[in-house]
Amino acid sequence: MGGTDMGEEAKMSGKWTLAGLAVGLSLILGGAAAAPAAPGPKRLEGVPRFAHIFVILAENKSYDEIIGGPNAPNITRLARAYGDASRFYGEVHPSEANYVALLGGDTFGIHDDDPWYCKPGASDPACVSLAYEHPYPDHTVHARGLSDQLNAAHLSWKGYYEDLPAPGSLAYIASTPGLDDGTRATALYAAKHSGFTNFASVQSDPKRADHLVGFDAFEADLKADRLPAFALIVPNQCNEMHGLPSAQAPVDCQSKNIAGLIRRGDAEIGRIVAQIQATRAWRSSANLAIVVTFDEGLPSERTGCCGVTPDQPSNYGGGHIPTVVITNHGPRGLTDPTPYNHYSLLRTIEDAFGISEHLGHAAETDKGVVPMVKLFGG
Repeated sequence: MGGTDMGEEAKMSGKWTLAGLAVGLSLILGGAAAAPAAPGPKRLEGVPRFAHIFVILAENKSYDEIIGGPNAPNITRLARAYGDASRFYGEVHPSEANYVALLGGDTFGIHDDDPWYCKPGASDPACVSLAYEHPYPDHTVHARGLSDQLNAAHLSWKGYYEDLPAPGSLAYIASTPGLDDGTRATALYAAKHSGFTNFASVQSDPKRADHLVGFDAFEADLKADRLPAFALIVPNQCNEMHGLPSAQAPVDCQSKNIAGLIRRGDAEIGRIVAQIQATRAWRSSANLAIVVTFDEGLPSERTGCCGVTPDQPSNYGGGHIPTVVITNHGPRGLTDPTPYNHYSLLRTIEDAFGISEHLGHAAETDKGVVPMVKLFGG
């Protein structure tokens, strides 16, 4: 048709073809076809991309003690309203190695609560397990951890620790005047519940004081809407359900007062969750998750899953523990019976931040370590 263009040709033929519509629209828009919408961030393993993930870690309670229990109404309410990982397990007893497992994908042979600076040949009396553990592990981890991954991805991270004596402190234990007797028995803060301090790269980080901070910094960051991409939030030993054996401790912090410890910790966790849910980030279109989990179950529980090795003293399974996933845009009223543990949670965090590297046992899909896709809204 000579000088007649394709849009006119399609129109003159008595019907619009798809090609004619496209070309006609292009002419209407000044000769340039409309650009397609930019694709969103690529999902890894079906896990949505998240702007913020907060992990609140509590202590030493089994699933049945918390979920549905009379002393934990806040955690039970959150589990029923959002996401309940009903078959979640620790890696070992006691506490310290589970924190390390979450942040490094392995316990690295640790199965005691000795300070992060303890290693074979140490003479410090705080390294109490030297006397009976053979071989004795180096409690400083020289492998890569989650903090290294986040740094490489240019993502911010913090450990918020209640009663940390100073920003960046590597203190083994600390407490408050009037309670502190210099021993573990009165320690409100304990580095065994830090996780990050076990990693050599964190110990030597020149910005350590920006990363390891107290609850005063947490309050300030919430108020200023200055939230890190990843945060590990650990209340003190009275508020995380661990408790203290000292008679000087408050009644509901006494180690033998299990009901009181749970009520106190549940109230604290409920308060922290509510604070995060009051932020602008929670109300935004970006994805935010709050994970409430525990380090281990009852000492008598040696159950586990997903990359644990029952014949090894540092990775045999730390019991059935509560884990609740609370998202601003994810599922509501979901119970997920898939077996998970801290390795699974680490893998999920890596995926959620677009990190394709999976550390240690977090990479072992052949052993059942899978991301928590449903609970994170995949």
